[in-house]
This record gives sequence, C-alpha cells and structure tokens, in this order.
Amino acid sequence: MKTLREILYNVNILNVQGNNDIAVRALFIDSRRVTEGSVFFAIRGAAADGHAYISTAVAQGAVAIVCETLPDTLAPNVCYVQVANSAQASGIMAGNFYGNPSRQLKLVGVTGTNGKTTIATLLFRLFTQLGYHCGLLSTVQNQIGERIVPATHTTPDPISLNALLADMVAEGCLFAFMEVSSHAIHQQRIAGLNFAGGIFSNITHDHLDYHKTFDEYIRVKKSFFDQLPAQAFALTNLDDKRGNVMLQNTKARKATYSLRSMADFKGKILENNLTGLVMQIGEREVHFRLIGEFNAYNLLAVYGAAVLLEEDKDRVLAALSNTQGAEGRFDYIISQNMRVIGIVDYAHTPDALLNVLATIKNLRQGHEQIITVVGCGGDRDTAKRPVMGEVAAEHSDKVIFTSDNPRSEDPGEIIRQMEAGVAVHQRKKTISIADRREAIKTACSLAQQEDIILVAGKGHEKYQEISGVKHPFDDKKVLEEMFELFEK
Repeated sequence: MKTLREILYNVNILNVQGNNDIAVRALFIDSRRVTEGSVFFAIRGAAADGHAYISTAVAQGAVAIVCETLPDTLAPNVCYVQVANSAQASGIMAGNFYGNPSRQLKLVGVTGTNGKTTIATLLFRLFTQLGYHCGLLSTVQNQIGERIVPATHTTPDPISLNALLADMVAEGCLFAFMEVSSHAIHQQRIAGLNFAGGIFSNITHDHLDYHKTFDEYIRVKKSFFDQLPAQAFALTNLDDKRGNVMLQNTKARKATYSLRSMADFKGKILENNLTGLVMQIGEREVHFRLIGEFNAYNLLAVYGAAVLLEEDKDRVLAALSNTQGAEGRFDYIISQNMRVIGIVDYAHTPDALLNVLATIKNLRQGHEQIITVVGCGGDRDTAKRPVMGEVAAEHSDKVIFTSDNPRSEDPGEIIRQMEAGVAVHQRKKTISIADRREAIKTACSLAQQEDIILVAGKGHEKYQEISGVKHPFDDKKVLEEMFELFEK
C-alpha cells in the first residue's frame, strides 16, 4: 500500500493542508464510489463540478481530497491537496499508485478522426501473431491477451486506465495499443502515461459540439504529439494536409506514411476489390484481406509502427496479410440467393461516410444500386448532420434517413437536419424512417439482385440509445434477419 506522499510525486502542488504521510487504499473520481481510506479527486467537468461533492466523499471515508479550490471548512484527519489541475493530477497519481505500468510495457497511442479503432486493433492482432502477449484499449473492446474487458469509452478515465494497464503488466503484456480520443487528451485522461509511440490517421470535422472550433480540435490532437518523449516515435499520415502539423513541435522521432507522396513508409494500391487489397509496400507486393483505400492507409500506419518498434519488415507483412480488421468496420455479408451485399460500418462523420461510399462505388461492377441507411447521433455535433445527408444522397442511388442513437433528442428533428443538406434534385431518391429496424427492412425490400446496402453509423455497437435508455440493437444481426426474411 502506498502513501499519499508517494503518489503525489511529479504533481503540480499549490498547497497541502493536513498530513500527507497516510496510507491510500484506492482512488476515486466518482464521489458515490468513495470507500474508507481513499483519495477523492474533485474534477470540474462539463456536466458537474466534483468540488460540490467533497463533503460527501469525506463522509464516506476519504482520507485525502485533491482539488483546485480548497473548501471553506476542512475536516480533521483529512489531507487536502490543492493542485493547478485536478484531472491532470488524477492521471499522474493513478500512474504512481499502480506502479506506472505504462513504463513497464511499450504503449502506442492512435489518434485522428477516422481509423483509430482499426489501426489499434490491427496492431494488437499483428503483434499477437508475432508471438507477443499484448493489450488493447479501443472503442469496440479492451483486451488483455484473449481476455475481453468491455469498453464504455474510447479512452477510460485515468484511474481505470492505469488499473487496466497494471493488469496487462501483471499478465505479462509487452505491448499495449490504445485509441486516444480528442476528449481524452483535452480532459487529461492520458496525463502521466509514457508512450512508446503515437500515430496520426487523419482529421476531419467532428466533435465540434465539444471543441467548438475546428482549430481547437486540431490543437488538441496536436498536443498529444507535443507531449511525446524524445525516445518515442511520432508517425503521421503525410497525405492529410494536417499531417505535418502534428509533428511540428514533437520531441519524438518523426516518421511519415503515404500513398501519394514520398514518405518513410510508401504504399501503392495495385488492386482493390471484394477479395481485398493488393498493395506495393516498398519493394514488396502484398495481398491483404481488408478492403478500400482508407484501409490501405490503416495498413500503412500499422506497418510503419511495427517497423518503428523494430520488428522485421518481412515478418510484419506476412502476418498483416492474414489479419482481419475491427468489428463493424466495413463488415459485410452476402445474401444467399439474390447475392445482395450488406455492409455495416461505423462511419459517423461526413469524411468516413464518403470514404466508405467511394470504396463501394469502386468495388461495384456498374449495374448494382447502392442503398444507404444512415442517421446521426443525438446530443452531438449538429453541424455535420446536413453534410452527412448531402454525402449520402450524392453518392447513393437510394437513401433512407433513420435514427442512430438519438439519445435525448427528437429523432425526427435530427432527420430533418440531415434532409436539409440534400440538394433539390437529389430529394426524390431519399426517404425517412425513424425506426432503424424498419429502415433496414425497407432497404432490403428495395434491393434487387446483387445490389449493395450500406448500414452506416453504429458499426460494432450492440445497442440504440433512445431517451437516455439503451435498447439492444445490432445492425449486422438485423441485416442478417432481413436477408433471411426476404429470401424465404
């Protein structure tokens, strides 16, 4: 058991009131979970301010409070630590409490708007195939070797994150690969972590409900690379116009990947069809099971990271050629009789939707219709809704606007905002059905021989959140059910 003094190492402390030479049993951010002998972090969040719950935490047995503003009344036998940033302090202290697990394995972070899950998952599967015991932290799931740990956020809170990394170390993991969201960077959830490398995939308009401006979104993503240590690597997509921006102030070793420019890791697509990608990487020609140009970039990022982690190039390419992508990312099934192709993809930004539709257009022979089922999440960036509608209508033969996760919003209003982006001459190809199951059913009923149905927006998610309640819902399962129904 560590003392408070020990776990305060490297924290920017402004003031200490009380004895810090006390044993600490646990750390908590949520006052409702505080137990005897624990530290409570009073963090100012978007929805609530943890400072309002300091007295509750003390009543439940907290022996130390970490806060930015000291309360008017200090309880006896409780140590109050005033810091510049409680969220940042929680990350550093969680690392110290759990023995700084990020320094005991090689931790690689992946950030960007699209591709984070696929890149992190591919790295996990690749290094597992190469014979290493690895950990994964992703939107789809967290994993320690073969053991799956359910994921609730793209990046967990710093206490949960360090606890999970500590479990990985205890179980012999040598590598861990994690998605690093812009929210996590901004909210200091990765504070105190030691990264062996960082990867940038791309950046497009997303999360502006949170970051307010695109410039701020870029700045937050860039700050991840600014904080990388000199011994780490920073790998960026040179074909994204902000790719070089990410590396401007990093101390880490800089490296680039590209399909279009000279780069440290250069690739070229030779074939792109439903059987996969054939690419030239360096002097080697390799067949991959993944499909689409966006996955060509993901594969290059993974290859580059593996080489920067000092793995043999030939072994990496041989293992990657047999590796499957992440669940809900261009995940497809084909109906038995009519050979209708159903594709489920997490695409929930205009750029991601455009990438998927462009890939589908390139794969089709020419006679097939593209029928797109798409919605937008509630309580999220509203500016992208008309753009999503525009992209879907422009690049599909038929579009069904539907609910995604409306959360607390009116599904009909979200759909109306998507419809507003559709050009007048495109409107006749769109219909709106708020019920997602009915929307998928309608798409299947409209499909003819060998048509392609894209169900976009939810991907791997197994629920739909309506009015704050999560209901079981799996796009792929519903698609399979409808294929069976219409082919009986």
